[in-house]
Amino acid sequence: MAAKHEKLIITAAFTGAATMKNQNPNVPYTRDEFVREAVKCYEAGASIVHIHARDPETGIPTPDLDILGAIVEGISAETPLILNLSTAIGALATKEQRIAVVEAFKPEMASLNTATMNFGIGNWKEHQVYGEITFENTFEMLVWYAKTMRECGTKPELEIYDMGGLYNVLFVRPQGVLDEPLHFQFVWNVLGGMPYSVRNFSLFLDTIPDDATWSSCGVGPAQFAGAFTAAVNGGHIRVGLEDNIWVRKGKLAEGSWEQVKKAAEIAKLADREVATPDETRKILGLKGR
Repeated sequence: MAAKHEKLIITAAFTGAATMKNQNPNVPYTRDEFVREAVKCYEAGASIVHIHARDPETGIPTPDLDILGAIVEGISAETPLILNLSTAIGALATKEQRIAVVEAFKPEMASLNTATMNFGIGNWKEHQVYGEITFENTFEMLVWYAKTMRECGTKPELEIYDMGGLYNVLFVRPQGVLDEPLHFQFVWNVLGGMPYSVRNFSLFLDTIPDDATWSSCGVGPAQFAGAFTAAVNGGHIRVGLEDNIWVRKGKLAEGSWEQVKKAAEIAKLADREVATPDETRKILGLKGR
């Protein structure tokens, strides 16, 4: 069983590469929208924000470092939040563009995807796929990105969509390119990955190293199902409009901040205090600002 902590870390993921304002009008596109959302998430209990930059005019995910830089600067000026920058960015980003965000900004954290996979959007009731890509994350990229993050003092958040990705991490771990203790994020219900279930949760927890930390990130209904499981098993929680546009059945979230507020309530029900940004830095072994 992985490491447990009394205090619970909440991450807010604002946009991702797919969620648009026509799905939920509270998805941020502009620099000011990102900063306002970050302030609200911090006030609600988040200590980490996960960022995909958007073109402020179109809302399309962008690798533009100037746009991302303005968001990073704005959030850092207004909050003590930990910035976790995405190295996925969007479907059209090149391998070089994806890791450039780490090289340019040297954030405290960044996502590190662990396996090439089918990555789709679909409907399980009708068994129809509405869109898909092949999400490329080779062994070469895993090692390259990990080495770059180490050089930049950036803690990798290891994104685990299935057992294959987890075993990929364990395969490269002896090379010494990953900061220890490892930090995993279990991603549930992406079409092409593993669905949320207590059994699948148990598989992950039984396989990761004993001293590892971990967080649950679920798409749609799996967001809060996974949050409850994490809260009572010593893990941490990611919420946000990237993964789920609702705060409860039939009610659109007023922003990622409203989901953060609900995650904090879940932590309270589990008799766990919510970690502050500085406490989170200690738990995860981050370099700080």
